[in-house]
Amino acid sequence: MNTPDRFFPDIARHQKIGPDHLQRLACVYIRQSTMKQVHSHRESQVNQYHLVERAEALGWNRQRIRVIDTDQGLSGQGSGYRQGFKELVAEVSLGHVGIVFGYEVSRLARNNSDWYHLLDIAAVFGTLIADNDGLYDPRFYNDRLLLGLKGTMSEAELHLLRQRLDAGRLSKVRRGEYRQHLPTGLMRLPDGTVVKDPDAQIRHTIELVFAKFLKLGSGQQVLRYLCENDLLLPRQQRAGLYNGELLWRRPTDSAIYEILHNPAYAGAFVYGRKQVDPTRRQPGRRATGQIIRPMAEWIHVQQDVYPAYITWEQYLANQERLHQNAMRYTQRAQRAQGAAREGAGLLQGLVTCGRCGRVMRVAYKHTPRYFCSALLKGFRQSSCSSLHGPSIDQAVVQAFFDAIRPSQLDALEALLNEQQVERQRLEQQWQERLKRAQYQAHLAQRQYNAVDPENRLVATELERRWEEKLCELQATQEDFEHFQQTSPVTELSPELRKQFRHISETLPQLWPSLTNTQKKELLRSLITRVILKRETPDRIEIRIVWISGHYSIAYVRPPIHRQQDVSSYDEMVGRIRMLYQKGLSDQQMAEQLNAEGFRSAHALDITPAMVLKIRMKQRWLLLLGQSRNALSVQGHLTPRGLAARLGIERSWVYRHICNGVIDPRYVIRHPQGVYLIKDSPDLIVHLRQLIRKSQTSTGAKNEDEPQPNSISTR
Repeated sequence: MNTPDRFFPDIARHQKIGPDHLQRLACVYIRQSTMKQVHSHRESQVNQYHLVERAEALGWNRQRIRVIDTDQGLSGQGSGYRQGFKELVAEVSLGHVGIVFGYEVSRLARNNSDWYHLLDIAAVFGTLIADNDGLYDPRFYNDRLLLGLKGTMSEAELHLLRQRLDAGRLSKVRRGEYRQHLPTGLMRLPDGTVVKDPDAQIRHTIELVFAKFLKLGSGQQVLRYLCENDLLLPRQQRAGLYNGELLWRRPTDSAIYEILHNPAYAGAFVYGRKQVDPTRRQPGRRATGQIIRPMAEWIHVQQDVYPAYITWEQYLANQERLHQNAMRYTQRAQRAQGAAREGAGLLQGLVTCGRCGRVMRVAYKHTPRYFCSALLKGFRQSSCSSLHGPSIDQAVVQAFFDAIRPSQLDALEALLNEQQVERQRLEQQWQERLKRAQYQAHLAQRQYNAVDPENRLVATELERRWEEKLCELQATQEDFEHFQQTSPVTELSPELRKQFRHISETLPQLWPSLTNTQKKELLRSLITRVILKRETPDRIEIRIVWISGHYSIAYVRPPIHRQQDVSSYDEMVGRIRMLYQKGLSDQQMAEQLNAEGFRSAHALDITPAMVLKIRMKQRWLLLLGQSRNALSVQGHLTPRGLAARLGIERSWVYRHICNGVIDPRYVIRHPQGVYLIKDSPDLIVHLRQLIRKSQTSTGAKNEDEPQPNSISTR
């Protein structure tokens, strides 16, 4: 039997090892870079585990030796995801480790940052480093120098290896011999030839995704279509539990966008579409940091390599449409409309700011509003505009009604034919899905029949699988029957033909019953852009650009916050003053202003409350309000003023006016219920005589003493 001395020639008590080292732990760090090395290169594992025997030979007790092998199958170029290395550094920094064993420097670290970090901590706490060649103390200059050279050489070796591997890979890429993972729907034969998947359902499903995107123009709408029709997407598993198997899963947005973005479906071989950005990598997660580069930054593109589901031109058009849907614009790109959604803002994706030229967004609060904050974000200026949505939508819809012409029945027939083809395509998908379920059920049955009945362990599992496939077959049949019960596309009745022949007349009546998405699609069929510009606070210019390139202009007066911002406010105030001078009430003035075409800030009609607010702000009081405390109004005496002139109570004046003692020729009864008395000297003299005569005949108390507390407030 071999003794440890034959494997480790420096076994004799090394003078660098002291009693304090032996009292601490001896950590044996074991690592291999890939799982393939772990399973195939077993000799490397054996050699690394032999370091435990070396630790024993150097004097460490077996209970004081810790093996750290949790980093198997992990690269040493970074410590962020190597939990075993973190554990080793933590133990060294706590002073628990007397010596660290590694078969070679590259097993401990592949970069100088991790290597020197370990050396610095080991030097502080007096921890020794041992490899296959010897034992070192980082506190000694010569040992530290030698360990540093080994770390530098290990890092340079890794760089050279990576450089040669990358050069060889790029060489194969340029020759067209590099093999990538093919997406679902494409498969590679043993001789290297790439063909479409022989499974017709897989091909038809992928073709359906591209066809529906071409029609609907949005990945989310394709997802909604597949979910509404209960269709599944195929996925060829490349790893995990079901590695190498074909699974049919519920569609997701990520799966649909992966199909739409993958250039392999256009027959192109692309290398460098996904590249690693070190700044985005998350510590402990090796798969992070990958980003999709723009097409201009792809390393290699070669067309007509694979059998194509779509043409390269169609692929480029799809990417441009996706680019527009995502609202990503450049100076040279066409302004995007985006996919029509369910929001109440009918011009979503069409409206453009007339101030800065950028696409406006929709805000849904109490009512939809079109707003633009480009100047606020870019230059810290005030926001461009925030405009009332319903009033703008109403004006654009009316312009759309004026612009449409009667639709031809040929277009309607083409639509019905397209719907019929769509239903046939869906029925084909269901039939293929049913055939697959039937095949899987029959396959499970044959597997169950082929097993020996005495082998109950296998027979029980196969019986369970057979029952599971039968349940899936039954569910598929029920779903297919439910699909067949849906109403098929039928021909138009004569009544409908007559109605659609005059679509320009019937569409305004049908418009309220349409969904917001349908309304948006109809508007986009004729309108390419709507430019909004606020000319005055209550006036918006709407420039509608049609698909022909021509444009039309409309104006709308949206509700605003302040009445003072209405363009005709000063004119309306002047008109209220004229009507006030004529003695009209607030209700009468409001009716007159509405008849003359004036409008308020929040509505079309002028209300009496608004007239009252303007009067009170200008201090234009009505006659009733003026006469309450005034002595004279408009050159006439009020009852209060006449009572003060005569030195009597105001009630005496009202009583004698009602009794007719005061000549009615001198009294004016205003429509607002106010009495005005002419300031006539003859009337004053007559009333004074009447008062003295009354006092003399009755001997009553002198009424010349005023009683202000008893004066009427009428």
